[in-house]
Amino acid sequence: MEIIHKYFKNLSETQVAQFSKLQDLYQDWNLKINVVSRKDIDELYLRHVLHSLGIAKVMQFKPGAKVMDVGTGGGFPGIPLAILFPETQFHLVDSIGKKIKVVNEVVSGLGLENVKTTHGRVEEVKETYDFIVSRAVAQMETFVRWNKGKIAKKQNHDLKNGILYLKGGDLTEELQKYTSATIYDLPNYFDEPFFETKKVVHLGMKFKG
Repeated sequence: MEIIHKYFKNLSETQVAQFSKLQDLYQDWNLKINVVSRKDIDELYLRHVLHSLGIAKVMQFKPGAKVMDVGTGGGFPGIPLAILFPETQFHLVDSIGKKIKVVNEVVSGLGLENVKTTHGRVEEVKETYDFIVSRAVAQMETFVRWNKGKIAKKQNHDLKNGILYLKGGDLTEELQKYTSATIYDLPNYFDEPFFETKKVVHLGMKFKG
């Protein structure tokens, strides 16, 4: 938990309590349904929570913003972001039922009221969002295709509505056709060696009515 305090100093008592509960909730649920690898559960705050919050170093979601987390898995990056931005609405989507079951239990255990979940494929979601977030669930081209038509027209943030994607490694080839993509290197925000090759990619996407 100290590692969260290190980079996010102005947390409310509620947020501190919620972040503090994450370890126990995930440890408990991971014994029943394995959503976080055994090795990662011991480093949950570094490898999952803080990594998810890398998006918050790039984007401060405004109250009332709508964000969808595609392929949320065990709830990352959606749940840590929902704790940090309690007035932003988050929609966590995953096609694997047991993962959404864990997400629902963690959301309930934390008392988060700004999260809804869907067990299904993102292509079936009919709403639009200011931003779509995710953690390396597919190549960018595939991910863009999945999320076609899901970006809201009205702009409320400094960054253009679109995708905020947590990625790692060399993205030169993958992003070749996306010349408007901006890459934010996480070592600029976090000191830990874990983040050495980690990035947030922002890709503004046009609204298609």
